[in-house]
Amino acid sequence: MPIEFFVDTKDAGTPFPHYWEKCVGSCHAIMGTRADWRDQLEKCHHELGFQYVRFHGLLNDEMSVCKKDASGSLYYSFFNIDSIFDFLLKIGMKPFIELSFMPAALASGAATVFHYKANITPPADYAQWETLIKTLIQHLLERYGLVEVRSWFFEVWNEPNLKFFWAATQEEYFKLYKHAVQAIKSVDGSLRVGGPATSINAWIPDMLEFCRQTDTPIDFVSTHHYPTDDPLWKNSELSMEEFFQQFEHEMGKYERGILRKMTGRARAEAGDLPLYYTEWNSSAMLPDPIHDETYSAALVAKTIADNDGLVQGYSFWTFSDLFEENGQFSEPFHGGFGLQTIQGIPKPTYRVFEMLHKLGDKRIRVNGGADSTVEMLAVKKDASLTLLVYNHNVLGAEIPAEQVFITLNGAIPSTTGLITRIDEGSANPKQKWIELGQPAYPNHKELAEIEHASLPISSELKAEPNAVGCILRFIIPPHGIVSIVLN
Repeated sequence: MPIEFFVDTKDAGTPFPHYWEKCVGSCHAIMGTRADWRDQLEKCHHELGFQYVRFHGLLNDEMSVCKKDASGSLYYSFFNIDSIFDFLLKIGMKPFIELSFMPAALASGAATVFHYKANITPPADYAQWETLIKTLIQHLLERYGLVEVRSWFFEVWNEPNLKFFWAATQEEYFKLYKHAVQAIKSVDGSLRVGGPATSINAWIPDMLEFCRQTDTPIDFVSTHHYPTDDPLWKNSELSMEEFFQQFEHEMGKYERGILRKMTGRARAEAGDLPLYYTEWNSSAMLPDPIHDETYSAALVAKTIADNDGLVQGYSFWTFSDLFEENGQFSEPFHGGFGLQTIQGIPKPTYRVFEMLHKLGDKRIRVNGGADSTVEMLAVKKDASLTLLVYNHNVLGAEIPAEQVFITLNGAIPSTTGLITRIDEGSANPKQKWIELGQPAYPNHKELAEIEHASLPISSELKAEPNAVGCILRFIIPPHGIVSIVLN
């Protein structure tokens, strides 16, 4: 039996803000000084519409932000920060500033995380931490102006609910946050500061209660999630070690639409405050093959459609496989988080964000398709209507190819559309790389072939007239995405 959808083309629609374009994630800050990182980010900005970028490690020692001189006195250097922020503003983007990690000169301990050894301990002296943040904010206002910096976001730390990101307690994180807010607001009370920047949607009620009891400002709520967080999200008593053991045992099983459930609860907990997810992806594991495959693209399409109206920003982690948390991988398709390979070749996830960016800002009601793995998003843009159809189910679950019928009520019978596909046979550069023998270091000719294979295949789709308008027919494969643009 075909999957049937019904769309009234005369429907004026409801607002459909591109909330997923607010921000995108990146590897640690020092990468922002590299030419290849800059080229790939600028490409994402122009082709996918991302407005802000967020990364760890703005205060890391490799950024040379806070050091001690020979006499033991602290001094500050913001040259590398300026270089990165100057570039962002030059290309029309802005920083979503994550205040992390601890400069060794201020740190209370030596615990670190990642290949680049970011210090994850609290400050030995909170007055020195506050002075660093205040000095940085003053510098940013002097360099970029009050109006510009007021349009930025300041998020305190990264995932402090995980011991390998914060070698202290929740109480200690709240102290860190309070001193950071005091420093920022002492320079300008209108600057936006938020948190708790936790994994698995954690600590939101605790954070807001702390801020209420201590009269500490909070301008937005931020958190993170991945569908593979599901076992830990449902059982917060698990340690991270137990979580990863369970993940390995269950092969990362989770229920369909789990990110919508997580977002719904976080939205309720955040109350009237803006809610920003500053990390999400199809899997929290690195490496994970699904990051390079059409499965992730279909999950992205479903998640963006599901979370409409719940969040103010939804920052995909990350825009590139130029990524050094575990050291830089060199193979083009190694299961990295990025939308692009290290050479800048678009993955299927990149292509679905490209489709999403081209959508309009009026969402049209869609009827039909119940109890199916196929769903549809209909969006108007000026005189055109785009139908984004995706066939998604969770890993290991049944997902057949489906025949799809779309009835367009009120459309002219001679309607013709442009159908563009993302599936195993279209916009699938990894498959071309496999066919070439999986070269670890592709030469220029091989890279050109892989790049060409990343392009989606488009063709004309003619509608068939019926009593109410016309009907479109096509087949969508498992984990496939179809975009149909109709004038």
